[in-house]
Amino acid sequence: MGFGVFIHRTDSIYDDSPAEQYQFPGQYLGRVKACVGDWIIYYEPRKVAATRGYFAVAKVAQVIPDPKAPGMYLALIERGSYLDFVNPIPFNGPDGVIERGVLNEEGRISGRAQAAVRPVSAADFNRILSIGLAEDESELPRSGEPVEAPSAVGFSDGGQAPFVFEQERDRVIQLSSRIVRDRLFRRLVLQAYDKRCAITGLKLINGGGRAEVDAAHIRPVEANGPDILSNGIALSGTAHWMFDRGLIGLSDDLEILISRQANDPDSIQGLLNKTGKAIVPNGISERPHPQFLRWHRESCFKQ
Repeated sequence: MGFGVFIHRTDSIYDDSPAEQYQFPGQYLGRVKACVGDWIIYYEPRKVAATRGYFAVAKVAQVIPDPKAPGMYLALIERGSYLDFVNPIPFNGPDGVIERGVLNEEGRISGRAQAAVRPVSAADFNRILSIGLAEDESELPRSGEPVEAPSAVGFSDGGQAPFVFEQERDRVIQLSSRIVRDRLFRRLVLQAYDKRCAITGLKLINGGGRAEVDAAHIRPVEANGPDILSNGIALSGTAHWMFDRGLIGLSDDLEILISRQANDPDSIQGLLNKTGKAIVPNGISERPHPQFLRWHRESCFKQ
């Protein structure tokens, strides 16, 4: 087992769904197999317009031949392991390249940087995670919400941990903890939506500095919904309640739908923003994905 970097483009010609599978040709089979049972980082190349750089982490569960494409393979992502970074990371940082394993002995970028799949050292992996998951300003919890303080152990270059296995243990805890993942997902969604409810358009901040908006999963975690931004939406408390109970939904083109079973549709209509469509981020990769919206309409929305 070992860490890896998988290159993925939003406009990829491959049959990729980062939270579910990664398609690749046979030339990379050995490298991908080396990552089975361990974590990889997704990277979007610099040549892509508005590139996200290093943008997510996920765990590879298994590798299988692609049944639909001879000569191609699929790296299947472990369910529930995918996590978008709060902070996308550029290839080059203030101190040079973030992934130092792509440098040759002379300190120059080598051909390894062009490989669609490549191994990455534990030091580079932890360095990328320490930036990608850093929380400069933690979101204030609601009263009664569980809180787990973020730990830098295993995600930092600074200081020397006494044992390697302790670093590994803390890293896995960070990536697997539901409390930590919920906190990071909330921060990611609120950041993308500018703390504004997608349904009402309201942006309310209470006296304690907390945004009165929730980060909702469109397809819930309990129904195998991933912690990916395109499966998230910012909703005020009332809108969140209605969305979860199927009183409102969204079409693929983001039109707000009101259930025929709602007892007071006129009042619900009065809560909607004037456009009648969800207010979402500009980036395509940040908007609700049609597959998650479709799941909500078919499994939750009351027609």
